[in-house]
Amino acid sequence: MATQLKDAVRAVDATAAMDLLPGRPRLLALGEPTHGEDTLLDLRNELFRQLVEEEGYRTIAVESDCLMGLVVDDYVASGRGTLDEVMERGFSHGWGAFAGNRELVRWMREYNTGRPASERLRFAGVDGPLEITGAASPRQALTALHACLAAAVDTDLLPCTAETLDRLIGADGRWTEPAAMRDPSRSVGRSAEAGELRLLADDLVALLDARGPQLLGTASRDAWERARLYGRTATGLLRYHHAMADPSPVRMALLMGLRDLIMADNLLAVAERGPALVHAHNVHLQRNRSEMRVGGLPVEWWSAGALVDARLGAEYAFLATAIGTLRHRDVGTPPADTVEGLLYALPQDRCLAGGPRLAGLLGSGPPAPRVSPWFGYIPFDPAQVEKADGIVFVKDVPER
Repeated sequence: MATQLKDAVRAVDATAAMDLLPGRPRLLALGEPTHGEDTLLDLRNELFRQLVEEEGYRTIAVESDCLMGLVVDDYVASGRGTLDEVMERGFSHGWGAFAGNRELVRWMREYNTGRPASERLRFAGVDGPLEITGAASPRQALTALHACLAAAVDTDLLPCTAETLDRLIGADGRWTEPAAMRDPSRSVGRSAEAGELRLLADDLVALLDARGPQLLGTASRDAWERARLYGRTATGLLRYHHAMADPSPVRMALLMGLRDLIMADNLLAVAERGPALVHAHNVHLQRNRSEMRVGGLPVEWWSAGALVDARLGAEYAFLATAIGTLRHRDVGTPPADTVEGLLYALPQDRCLAGGPRLAGLLGSGPPAPRVSPWFGYIPFDPAQVEKADGIVFVKDVPER
């Protein structure tokens, strides 16, 4: 099998990636098994650069706050702000500090300089305004949506005033209370005010949709898309806060599923623009149901990739990334009977294998699952080999 496996892999580049697919997908996703490693971000940057230049992709989306991502989009499109400011204010989860993300934004701005608007790259964050410790207040999304509508339609059509929204939202600290992530009783998500806000958010989004032609006649398509983003985010956040207040045993599964639903809705909106590239964790982009342990218990939910695949079909493609070693995180040489172990035995430092072909070589007995000694790295699930269009393998990920 070693010889067959060696013949089945190729170098990691745009040509090899596209050869695995029946055509150019509208949404091409590249996953990663861990966050923040510059080696993996450098690989993403080079592959995405080739796909932009050779295949005409025009949007690059990453797993970061969708509202903060507007800051990055403004910068790469028009040069508004400075690179330092953008990296500080345009990324969530502290990911603006990663050198690979900084280089991506710098290159996108350089690429756009001097190009007509139709040829410029766009940037998008596709995650909700969520952190591991909780979720943001709905203030930014709700008030921005209300302002967009107030500027375009008769006041009598609005379901409420801006002052009413402000009163119902109250202090932002009520929404961002870190203790609410583990204690449902500390969440404001099922208060009377939150319930009223959910109804108002739904009414505002309905008004936005009903008046779409009018808004498109008075504002740019970018402004219309931004208003829709505010609407998706407001309703998604309020739905998430409602689930945070759920005391039932399925609470964490609900939260994980709702987060990926937000991501899926944002990915579908990005795909409406035209061919787009997305980079996020494997568990968010894979076509299968995702699973991870939270508080020692298994939690399952349908990933954003599965939700998008259900809508786009062949227009969605997924390349997973697997790694051999991450020694600075105590992740050593993978066992020989795992997917990572089989690929680690190959001479290449980096390679790309087609998922279905690799599954065929593995036969009826799938490899053993790899177990990670570090919680921040999730090994590739061998049961999902066939569902990935391709697997990018990086033998060693050094600390930098």
